Amino acid sequence: MTDYSRFPTLLTELDRGVLTVTMNRPDRLNAVGDGMHEAFEDLWEDVARDPEVRVVVLTGAGRAFCAGGDVRSGGQPRSGKDAALPGARRLIRNFLEVDQPIIAAINGDAVGLGATLALFCDVTIAAENARIGDTHVRAGLVAGDGGAVIWPLLVGVNRAKELLMTGRLISATEAERIGLINRVVPQGEAVAAAQELARELADGPSLAIRWTKASVNKLVRERMNLILDTSLAFEGMTMATEDSREAVSAFLEKRQPRFVGR
Repeated sequence: MTDYSRFPTLLTELDRGVLTVTMNRPDRLNAVGDGMHEAFEDLWEDVARDPEVRVVVLTGAGRAFCAGGDVRSGGQPRSGKDAALPGARRLIRNFLEVDQPIIAAINGDAVGLGATLALFCDVTIAAENARIGDTHVRAGLVAGDGGAVIWPLLVGVNRAKELLMTGRLISATEAERIGLINRVVPQGEAVAAAQELARELADGPSLAIRWTKASVNKLVRERMNLILDTSLAFEGMTMATEDSREAVSAFLEKRQPRFVGR
């Protein structure tokens, strides 16, 4: 049996082939920090090799799914500027290498990188109180860690550009209406609904299910190979801008940022 206890920011529970992974920083709204990015990079490799896992459910502890990168604790992967962008690419690549179906139980807000984690899952089920949005631009950054790959695939090019360029958060109901997520359930029921579907898939013909996923994911992989390196490079460039530094300062000082376009 694979030992997932080496990922302290991720709680795992295996029940008859269904592995529930819970992001466990509820005091920080499960923002990606304290090694969580590295944990996700490695987790997907372990899951892909684990013969006991037939389906994965991904959710967050507390009232949020994931608030994105943690500005206070350092949400960049593999700490160090030179390692950040390869780590981001590794996370997305490893995510797509998982043969088993992954179901997102979006129990609360999924923001920035949190939205990316949710939307790269194979099925997305959100509680009616949840909001979702890629807010990179509000931090003066390009939506480089996967948003530019997955949003156009789900909602179309122009709608994706509007949502990514504004960094707007939308409700779960609106996200379902435009095809960003699969379905909405009452507050507090996202995990149960995801696990119900996970049980159905876990009890099904696993090879047929996995190879169907792999076939559809050829499209996602193609887009990843086309877009991700460019969007990550642009994100890295915006990390060095005055606007990005101002966004961080404004967040920490709890005020509105004053962007200057450089």
